[in-house]
Parts: sequence; C-alpha cells; structure tokens
Amino acid sequence: MRKNIDSMLGFSIMAIDGELGKVRDFYFDDETWKVRYIVVQTGSWLLGRKVLISFASVKKINCESSVFLVDLSCEQVRNSPNIDTEKPVYRQHELELHEHYMLPAYWINTLGVAWGINDYPPFEAAETETETEMEEDKETSALPGDNQHLRSARQITGYLIHAVDGEIGHVKDFIVELGTGLITFLLVDTRNLLAGRKIILSTEKIKRIEWADSEVYVSISRGSIIESPEFDPDKDL
Repeated sequence: MRKNIDSMLGFSIMAIDGELGKVRDFYFDDETWKVRYIVVQTGSWLLGRKVLISFASVKKINCESSVFLVDLSCEQVRNSPNIDTEKPVYRQHELELHEHYMLPAYWINTLGVAWGINDYPPFEAAETETETEMEEDKETSALPGDNQHLRSARQITGYLIHAVDGEIGHVKDFIVELGTGLITFLLVDTRNLLAGRKIILSTEKIKRIEWADSEVYVSISRGSIIESPEFDPDKDL
C-alpha cells in the first residue's frame, strides 16, 4: 500500500500502553530513499517534547483510523535520548537511539551492507554487541557530519526540480510504500510549466540533490514531464 507523506502528518502514535503523540515529520535516507525515523510531537505527558522513533518500531499502520502502532512503551520514550530534531541528526545520535531501544543498527550488518527498513533482523535473532564493541562504534561514528544522508521530508518540500533541459516544478510531497518504508515517487507541482498540474516522478530518475541550493536534478526532459499523466490519488496510491 502506498501513501503520501503529507497525508500522514498528524497521525497518532500509539504505544503499547497509551498515546505518545502526533506525527510531525519523517526522516529518510537520501541514498536508499527509505524512511528511517518518525518525528513525534508528544503531548502534555512529556511537556510537548519532540522525539525520534525508529520506523523499525512500527508494527502496524491503520490509515482509516490515522494511527501508527509501535512496539514501544511510554516509559521507553520518556527516557529516550533528548535529540534536537530541528538540527542535523548525526550517527552518534542514532547510536544512542538504537542502544536505548535495543535495535540493531540499520546502517550496517555483519557483511558490511546497509540494512533497509524491513531488513532489520528480528531482535531475538540479532547478535548483542558487547559494551566494548558499542564504545568502538561510538568512537568511529561520532564525528560531526559523519552521517549526511538523513533528510527531513518537510524540509525538502518546495525544492526546485531541474530536468535535463530546464526547470519543471517543485517538490510537493513524497509517496512511500508503507510495507517497506521505501519512497518510490516524488509528487511534483509543475506550476508554470503545466499550469500547476501535479505529476509523479520516480525517485530512480533523480541524479543528484543540491542541498545547499535546495534543488533536485533528474534524468528526464521537460517533454517527458509534459507527456506524463496528471497525478490521480485514487489510482496512483
């Protein structure tokens, strides 16, 4: 099942013993295009603090009820590392989160290959790191800027998109496969090119993203965009 990210902002996050808060944002990996974390705006029970929850903790998404069910307790979230979600999330932060929630590190497995969202092995089958190994991970991964691939979906909304022969519009939204967390398409607002008609663009067509300039470069022409059918949420999700 596919869902556009903007429509899930405001979904409730339900722990095993109560509501944690509302979905405020999603962080994804710009190399694999997989959602890694949910930014949760907690309620009054945690003084409105924003917390990060790994997408691997999600056990079920009920779109009809607008609810994410997670395999966490309110107490676990209360005692989670305090990470400023308005600033970059470094690998050191991720290590602290994954150690706290006892999750394997998605970014590398025993073969040195990056895990995907559903590539997390079951926790019972995962090897437990020794304290020495955890400390070594911290030492080798704590450098500022070490992980530059986590991106905020809300922050990238509005980025200018360039085809091979000119501008085609702006990033409007993202379409994600709920079962895998994989972002498969960008929703593009063509604005002046096609009188604001919205189309979807496969993330496989993205050549690069210039983060400093807020621009996305894709490997197709303006003509291909003009010939693309208009996005229909009843058919394309």
